[in-house]
Amino acid sequence: MTMYLTSWIVLSAAVTGVLAAPTPFHFPTPDGFPNPSPAQLAQIQQGAGGTLSNSFLPASLKSGAITALELLANNELFEVAFFTELLTNITTDVPGYDAASTSPLDRAYLIKAISTIVNVCIPTSYLAHHTHLFPQQEELHSIGANAILAGAKQAPIAPCQYDFPVSTFKEAILLAQTFTDIALGTVPVVQSLFASDGGEELRNVPLLGSILGQEGEQDGFFRYVQGKTPSAAPFLTGGSLSFAFTALHAYIVPDSCPKPLSSIDLTNFKPLNVVTKATAKNLTLVYTVNGPVDCKHQSVVYLSGQNLPLTVPISCPVHSRGGPTWFKADFPFEAGFANGLTIAAVINGTDKLSSADAVADATVYGPGLIEVD
Repeated sequence: MTMYLTSWIVLSAAVTGVLAAPTPFHFPTPDGFPNPSPAQLAQIQQGAGGTLSNSFLPASLKSGAITALELLANNELFEVAFFTELLTNITTDVPGYDAASTSPLDRAYLIKAISTIVNVCIPTSYLAHHTHLFPQQEELHSIGANAILAGAKQAPIAPCQYDFPVSTFKEAILLAQTFTDIALGTVPVVQSLFASDGGEELRNVPLLGSILGQEGEQDGFFRYVQGKTPSAAPFLTGGSLSFAFTALHAYIVPDSCPKPLSSIDLTNFKPLNVVTKATAKNLTLVYTVNGPVDCKHQSVVYLSGQNLPLTVPISCPVHSRGGPTWFKADFPFEAGFANGLTIAAVINGTDKLSSADAVADATVYGPGLIEVD
């Protein structure tokens, strides 16, 4: 599923597999997003089931808080783009998203649930019978993050162009679960930053907590429609801002953002690809990277649940024949890993590390995203 969002995108579905629509999808959306009028904002809030917070907006932000909010705003715009295309594909019966592909789920419930997450451009013929399918929650997250930036005289974040590597409903929902799992590990990092940097943003920590809870509700839905338990584990996997930033890059068309991603003070790591499908047991995983790997002086580190990082050796030899480098490392799930998301990274050194930030500081390739249920 490929989408380009700047001034317009074309969504299409056909036997060719190229996504298209009878009319282009435009920013702003019919409800004015990402810059709605007061009347349009009222409509968005009604559809979302609640309003933007009318509480404190900081007049100034510490540099770390600006960076974190720029990441969150970019992520929320990405989510609006993703769910817009997903719901359009479902409601226009794109192959892979039609009734047969979403069975045995109740299709009306599915459409209502996803439409509550985000605004979407639906064909007029469908809207004639489903007039509620417009303004929703991810739009308010995006508007809220940009409002905090603007209140502190920082430039708001505008949409980029996006490309999503999925072609079926099942693949799309698994991807939604994965990037929401990343968000659930990232927002607490932002809360900690806001609480400790001595800035006015301290008063926005509860606001982030409310977003964290809402994202958890979404994730339970994504898991439910896959036949999984709504909650994955008692303690969810944490992360780092740079891991979330790197993961976001995978879905953004290079050099397509009005504010270049390179201007955000976070690290975009070289990708770590997880080749083997992990399961809830000890096994050996195969990884690939585009670059050298030193099996004697580098290691794989796992972040899982709220446990300390676990460092494992890279098996020698590694293999590279004019293309990607292939290597293996143990995946010791039974050592106390959590269901749901585990993050892998290749680091310099073989030492035990004490925090996700320490892992990010030592990372060469990552994050490798592993979902186990």
